[in-house]
Amino acid sequence: MKGILLAGGSGTRLYPMTLAVSKQLLPVYDKPMIYYPLTTLMLAGIRDIMIIATPADMPQFQRLLGDGSQFGVTFSYRVQPNPDGIAQAFLIAGDWLAGHPCALALGDNLIFADHLSVLLRAAARRPRGATVFAYQVRDPERYGVVTFDEDGRALGVEEKPENPTSNWAVTGLYFYDDRVYDFAQQVQPSPRGELEITDLNRFYLEEGSLHVDRLGRGCAWLDAGLPESLLQASQFVHTIQARQGMLVGSPAEVAFRLGHITADQLRRHAEKMKKTELGRLLLELSSAGHGGHAL
Repeated sequence: MKGILLAGGSGTRLYPMTLAVSKQLLPVYDKPMIYYPLTTLMLAGIRDIMIIATPADMPQFQRLLGDGSQFGVTFSYRVQPNPDGIAQAFLIAGDWLAGHPCALALGDNLIFADHLSVLLRAAARRPRGATVFAYQVRDPERYGVVTFDEDGRALGVEEKPENPTSNWAVTGLYFYDDRVYDFAQQVQPSPRGELEITDLNRFYLEEGSLHVDRLGRGCAWLDAGLPESLLQASQFVHTIQARQGMLVGSPAEVAFRLGHITADQLRRHAEKMKKTELGRLLLELSSAGHGGHAL
């Protein structure tokens, strides 16, 4: 399975912060925002990842992430000239996907859960259909919303409804089978002029192959697209790291624990950040030698 990190858009809801820098490069506590969805894809077992960004922001992402070798993965890069919708990502990456199944993560989403990798790898192993994750929110009108029948099966999906019939929002993480490019080609622009990911999901729903996994207690989903949610995400990461002593959203840590990089490689990466708390924690991890452990 391949992975796409979508880091496009103009970030207007975070102006003036995003007038000079991509939203997905803003800090969420001690790491760039894009590190969090990147680690989510890595926890799903994905190592071939494409970053899609605007023409203006692309050089910054390439400077930050490089070729991926420091994290034991491979990065490719493509430009999204205009923010024409999330589903456009599959059209941009169509030849690169080459018929492979794919997971798409939005660059401003953070998902945290105990045994998250178990949930993600189960979604990645499904041979047919699509899998999305739903999370209860207080403001469902901001998101794609999914409704369920009495047996918990998905009945419908709707993009940013004025009068939501459910408070289950679809998170910014999607898993698709090898037909996703073909379905994406059939998506028509919405009244907003965008290729909506909800319309893509509806193809799978209508044929009965859309799986909706609900994230319940013990899980956190944060969309850092507004000033208040950006602050909440930073506070959440700080609290987990300070109280529990575990790292959140560190691709170097995940790469080491999954056995993608060695202790020496982790140490060299951490040395560049040794004046920071993150660098010191990674150095301690490299010395402890806990690589190759499942997360």
